[in-house]
This record gives sequence, C-alpha cells and structure tokens, in this order.
Amino acid sequence: MVMVADLAEDRLSTIRARFPLVVTTLDYLQLLHNEAIEAVVVATPVSTHARLVREALVAGKHVLVEKPITDSGATAEGLIELAAQSNRVLMVGHTFLFNPAVEVLRNLVHCGELGDIYYAHAQRLNLGLFQRDINVLWDLAPHDISILMHVLGAEPIAAGAHGAAYVQHGIEDVAYVNLAFPKRTSAAIHVSWLDPNKVRRITIVGSRKMAVYDDVQTLEKIRVYDRSVHAPPHTDGFGEFQLSYRYGSITIPHLPSAEPLRLEDEHFLECIRTGRVPLTDGRQGLQVVRVLEPAHASLSAGGALFPVPQQAAACSHSDGTAEMQLIPA
Repeated sequence: MVMVADLAEDRLSTIRARFPLVVTTLDYLQLLHNEAIEAVVVATPVSTHARLVREALVAGKHVLVEKPITDSGATAEGLIELAAQSNRVLMVGHTFLFNPAVEVLRNLVHCGELGDIYYAHAQRLNLGLFQRDINVLWDLAPHDISILMHVLGAEPIAAGAHGAAYVQHGIEDVAYVNLAFPKRTSAAIHVSWLDPNKVRRITIVGSRKMAVYDDVQTLEKIRVYDRSVHAPPHTDGFGEFQLSYRYGSITIPHLPSAEPLRLEDEHFLECIRTGRVPLTDGRQGLQVVRVLEPAHASLSAGGALFPVPQQAAACSHSDGTAEMQLIPA
C-alpha cells in the first residue's frame, strides 16, 4: 500500500491526478497507524523532523528522512538510539552520495590518483528557494559536507562560518564555511540563495592532479586535470629556487547513467529487506549535524573555528553486521 499525507489539499489533488492508486490524507497519523505500511519517507520542514521521525519509529516504521536528520545533534542521537532499540532502519536523505559522479570522485581520491589532497572548494548557489525555519547553512551545506566526508574518507575536526542575512531578518541567505580535516587538508564551502546562477561545483586539489565535479553539466560532470606544482629541495641560493609547474591533459571519466534519487530509494528498500546498515545511516546524518552546529555557532563569533565533536560510528560489513569504532577529533 502507498499513502501520502500532506497538510496542503492542492498537493494531494496533484498526487491523486498523477497516481490514482495512491491513498491520500491530511492526517499523517492515519499513515503511521496503518499496519499495511512498513516504511515512511519524511520530507517536511527541518524543525518537524525530530517529532515526526520519532513518532514513525514508535509506530514501528522504517524511516528515510530528508537532510539534515534534525536541527540538533542531541535529538539526532535520541532517534538513532530509538531506531536501534526498535530494530528499524533509520536512513538520511543525503542523495548526492548515491550520485555515480561522487563515487568516481571518491575513487580518484582513494586510489591516490590525485596524490595528497591539499584542499577542496565547494559552491552551491542559486536564486532561492528561501526557507523560513532554517538558514542557508542548514539548507544547502549538508549536501557538500556529506559529499566531502564521503569523498575524503574523513570527518572535519573543526568548523567555522561567516555569512549575512539580506532578504529575511535573522536568517542568513549567504554563508561561507571553513572546514579543517586531518592531515592538513582544508575545505571551503560557499552556499547562497542569492545568486543569479545555479552552481553545483566541487574542486579537489591534490599534489599530483586536480579534479572538478560540476553537477550542473549534463555529460561531462567530472574533469581530471593532470596539473600540479612542485617546490625544489631546500637550497641556499635564490637563483636555484624555481617552482616546477606541470600542465598535462584533461581527462573526462565515463559515468554510468543512473538517477541518484532512485538509487537512494532502492538502497533504503534493500536495507529494510536485508538488515544492511545504510550508507547514509543515522550516525552519518548525525555527524553532518555535528559539523553544522559549530559552523552555525561561528556565524555570530566572527567566523572562528570551533572543534567538531567526535563520535562512535558504526562500521558496516558485507554480512550486514556492524561494529563500533571511535573516530578521533
């Protein structure tokens, strides 16, 4: 059985027109109390996530909740514990982690083709959509934070941000986020609801090569630049000190044709059927929130870097089991 609950009757009318077999209701409790429904997707304002996800888990449903999991690390921890106690799948909608281009970017980093990673730069810009319950940091930055953690295979140890509210008082619509990762790797994220162009771009700069992931591009989403710069060994003579620049070719990796949202949904169903730990499980969603919280606090502290709390994370195995390991800050 498929059922949609929404507070807006016009949205439900659109659903019924497109999908006549779908049952609609203005009361979400009818959905939660329906025993024929095993799993739900929560796609609502962020401020409602904690309450609705908790009610769904208590009702015995598996849950896929849109990003971010909640607006608080403490409430996210409570949901993770509740899901574990009730033996239900709790998955967060960090859809870009199911994008084949992001997986190719991750492989470029992990196979060492780019060399040692120096820094990353992400831009997520657009004109709108303006939110009323969260600022642009909480709305757009979760995408790039989750992508960077996945691609770099590490979690930030410190986060800071500065921004401004131009259109709505007290709700930042432009923000610049700075992240410090282990091994001296840094990342900068620019997010905005107030830009004339739609930009979805991540640049990864390494000691050997550089890669650009441009999600707005239809065909050439990944470009690998065989370019680098090297400093000579230490010398006492100024004339002997010459940086060495290398300009090589540009390669465009082949990407499989797949819809990330469909892959995300299929993964959710697979985890329900098999008991597999989701790629974007509650703990992964929690760590994104734990990066957002110090970054948000930094907005009113002049952009100072604040430490990101460490967490015990679940590591999934091929047999679906999980173990706990401590991620150092």
